[in-house]
Amino acid sequence: MKELKMFIDGKFIENASGKWIDVLNPSTEEVISRQPEGTVEDARKAIDAAEKAQDKWAATPAVERAGYLIKIAAGIRKREKELTDIIVREGGKTQGLANVEVLFTADYLEYMAGWARRYEGEIIQSDRPHENIFLFKKPIGVTTGILPWNFPFFLIARKAAPALVTGNTIVVKPSQITPENAYVFAQIVEETGLPAGVFNLIMGRGSVIGHELAANPKVGMVSLTGSVGAGVQTMAAASANVTKVSLELGGKAPAIVMDDADLDLAVKSIIASRVINTGQVCNCAERVYVHKKVKDIFLEKLVAGMKAVKAGNPSEVVDLDMGPLVEANALKSVEEKVAKAINQGCKLLCGGKRIGTKGYFFEPTVLAEATQKMDIIQEETFGPVLPVVEFSDINDVIEWANDCEYGLTSSVYTQNLDTAFKLVRALKFGETYINRENFEAMQGFHAGWRKSGIGGADGKHGLEEYLQTHVVYLETKG
Repeated sequence: MKELKMFIDGKFIENASGKWIDVLNPSTEEVISRQPEGTVEDARKAIDAAEKAQDKWAATPAVERAGYLIKIAAGIRKREKELTDIIVREGGKTQGLANVEVLFTADYLEYMAGWARRYEGEIIQSDRPHENIFLFKKPIGVTTGILPWNFPFFLIARKAAPALVTGNTIVVKPSQITPENAYVFAQIVEETGLPAGVFNLIMGRGSVIGHELAANPKVGMVSLTGSVGAGVQTMAAASANVTKVSLELGGKAPAIVMDDADLDLAVKSIIASRVINTGQVCNCAERVYVHKKVKDIFLEKLVAGMKAVKAGNPSEVVDLDMGPLVEANALKSVEEKVAKAINQGCKLLCGGKRIGTKGYFFEPTVLAEATQKMDIIQEETFGPVLPVVEFSDINDVIEWANDCEYGLTSSVYTQNLDTAFKLVRALKFGETYINRENFEAMQGFHAGWRKSGIGGADGKHGLEEYLQTHVVYLETKG
C-alpha cells in the first residue's frame, strides 16, 4: 500500500505521529493508500518554514518566481496520465473530467505566471506641489490553503499560483479524502528546485490542524474552499489575529428557464451543470425554475436526458458522465434529502435511489412539483438531484431565486436580450451564466455573495487577493 508523506521546508518527512488515515476508492470502497495523521506541531513547522523563506522569496524578481510556476506546469504535463488515474481513483471523478482538471491546473499555473510582469502599483496625484504619492502592491507574507476534495488538484494551483507569483509563501492542506494528488504535486515542486519553505504540504484531519492554519499569528492570509461550517470556524480562528480570510463556501445555484428558451440547449446545459462530478461542485445547478408555458415539454426532455446519463466505476469505464459520490456520508445525505423532498410533496420522475450495493453510486434524479419553502430548494444537496419549480411571472422567479442563504452562481435560459439583462440586474449572485453550463473561466473572478464566501479567486482580482498596499508620500524640496 502506498504511504504518503508531508513536504515541509523542501523535504519529504517521516510520519512523526505514527498514526495513519486510510484513503478509500469511492467506487469500490477499498483502501488504496494511507496518509500521515498530521499534528498541530507539523502545521507549526510548515508555517515556520514558510515564514523563514518568505523575505528572500519576496525579494526574488517576480519573473523568476513565475519561472517556477512554468516548471511545475511542465512537470504536471509529464505526469498527466498518472495524475488523471489518481484523481479518478481517490475521488471517483470520470476520466474525462479528471484529465481536464490535470491539464487545466497546468494551464492555470502558466496563466498566473503571466501576471509576473503585469501586476502593478499606482502613482497618485498629490495636493502638494512638491510631493509624489506612490502605491506599492506587496505580498501579504505567509499564506495557508485548506483544500476540498471535489477539485483537489486544481485547487492547489488556484491557491498556490497567485500566492507564489506575488511573493508569498504557502502551506497547503489537502482534504483527507483526496491527498495523493497533492503528494504528487509536491514531488513535482521538489523536482523544480523551488527554494525550501516556499511551498509546504501537510496532511491530516481538518479538525486537528485546520485551526492552526487559520489561528497561527505568523499567517497573513488563510484561504479555504469548503462548507459554510468550515468557513465559520476558519473565520473564528483567524479573528484573534485579524488574519485575512478568503472563503469559497456552498452554493444553491438557480437555473431559470424562460418560456422562449431553447429547451434542448437548456436541458443539455442544466444536466451538464448538475451531474458534473456527480453533482458535487459548489457552482452546480441545484434548483430549476421553469416557466409554466414550457414546463411539460421541458420536464419530458429533462427526464429523458437524466435517464440517459451514464454512471459507473470510472477506473473501469472511460466513457461515463458521472461516477460515485465521494464517501458513505455523502451517499447517506443525498438519500435522506431525496426522501425528505418526496415526503414534503415532490413527485419523483426518475432516479431516487442508490445504484448497486458496492461503491457510493446514486441515480440521476428529477423531482417535480417542488415549492420554494421545501428543504430540497433551500439546502445544498451536493448530489445528482434536480428539483424543479414552476413559475409564470418573472418577478416571482427573481424573488425565489434570490431567496437563499447562498449566492455563488446562477444561470438563465432565454433568447430575449432584454429579459436576460433584467435578470442579470436583479440576481444576487457572484456569477450568472446565460445559455451555457455553469463552469467558470480562469481569467474571470469566482466569488460568491452572502454565505457563499468572502473574497474570490481567478483573474486579476483573484491575484490581488494575495497583495496588500503600501502607500508612500515622498515630498522633495522642489
